[in-house]
Amino acid sequence: MVIAAVARKPHSDFSIEDIQLGPLRPDEIRVKILGVGVCHTDLVIRDQFIPYPLPAVMGHEGAGVVEAVGIDVVNLVPGDHVVLGFAHCGTCPRCHRGLPSYCLSFGALNYVGKRLDDGSTAFSKDGEELSSHFFGQSSFASTTIVAARNAVKVDAGLPIALLGPLGCGFQTGAGSVMRSLACTPGSSIAIFGGGPVGLAAVMAAVIRGCSTIILVDPLASRRNTGRDVGATHVIDPASTDTGEALRAIAAEGLDYVLDTTGNEQVVQTALAHLGNHGAMGLVGIPKTGEAAISVNLASLLVSGQRIMGIIEGDSDPQTFIPELLGHFKAGRFPFDRLITTFPLAEINEAIAAQARGDCVKAVLIP
Repeated sequence: MVIAAVARKPHSDFSIEDIQLGPLRPDEIRVKILGVGVCHTDLVIRDQFIPYPLPAVMGHEGAGVVEAVGIDVVNLVPGDHVVLGFAHCGTCPRCHRGLPSYCLSFGALNYVGKRLDDGSTAFSKDGEELSSHFFGQSSFASTTIVAARNAVKVDAGLPIALLGPLGCGFQTGAGSVMRSLACTPGSSIAIFGGGPVGLAAVMAAVIRGCSTIILVDPLASRRNTGRDVGATHVIDPASTDTGEALRAIAAEGLDYVLDTTGNEQVVQTALAHLGNHGAMGLVGIPKTGEAAISVNLASLLVSGQRIMGIIEGDSDPQTFIPELLGHFKAGRFPFDRLITTFPLAEINEAIAAQARGDCVKAVLIP
C-alpha cells in the first residue's frame, strides 16, 4: 500500500489516499520517496493549463532510496540514493546533444499520465486507474515507479530528503544562469521573482561572478533572503517604479534578465531595460496559453538583443545535479536555506504557505 496526494479536480485540494502500486517494468526502478518539493507546475497542470487526465498523482521534485530495480537496469541497485528528474527518451537528436529537456518526446513522456508503450499506469485505487509518470515520476507518494534513466545517483551522505527540488526548480533557476544565459564574470543581471527558481538563479549568478545581481520581488522576506544569498540590489515593485530603479543601477541597460513570473507586464519591463546584445531568459509559466508580449523588430535587430524560452535550465540532470551538489558542498549553493519541510499529509497547507510567502520552497516528507 502506498500513501499519496491525489489530484481529483482542477482548482481543488489534494486528497491523501491509500493507493496501490503496480508491478515494475524491466527498465524501471521502485523508489521510496523521502522528500518531494512542491512546484508551481504541479498546480497549474492540476488546474488544466494543459489537458492532463485526472485523477492523478503529481509531484516532480522527488528524492529517495531505490527499493528495487527491473531486470534491464544495470546502473542502479537497491539502497542507492537518487534524485528524480524529468523523463526523456535518451535517443533523439536533442538528447544526444545533451539537451534532454528539449527531447522530441518530452510532452508525451511527461504530460500523458501513463506509460506510452501500453497505456498502463503505475497507480490505481480499488480498480480505478490514477494517472502516473507525471514528469516521469509522480512523486507525491510514499513510493513510486520511474524509468531508471530519470534517476540521478547521489552521495548517500547528503540530506536526501532535501534534494528533490534539484530535479526541477533549483535546476531551472541555476541552469538558466549557468547554462542557458551563460552569464559572464563582471556582468549585470536582473532576476524577476524571488521564489525558489529566482533565488536559485541569484546563487548561480554569484557562482558565475556577476558583479551586479538585482532581485525584483514584492515580498520583503524574499528580498531579504535574496540579499542573504548574494543579490547586490533588491527592488520592491509594489512601492518603487521598477524601471526607474533599474536605470539608477544599470544606466546603460542590463547584460541579462531572467523572468520567473510569467507576467506579460513584468516581461515587457524586463525587455525595456535590457542593454545592447543583452539576453533575456523566460522560465515563468503564464496564466494562459494566449499570453503574449509586443516586440519591436527594428529595435531588437539594431540592439542585438536575444530572447529565449528555457526549459529546466537547459540542463542534463545526470551531469548538472552533481555539479550543483559540488557547489552545495563547497558552500556556494546553499539551497537548503530556502527549504521548509511539511508532512505529505499537509500538502494543502504547504501550498498555501508557499503562496503566502511564509516559506520559499515547501518540501513534503511522506
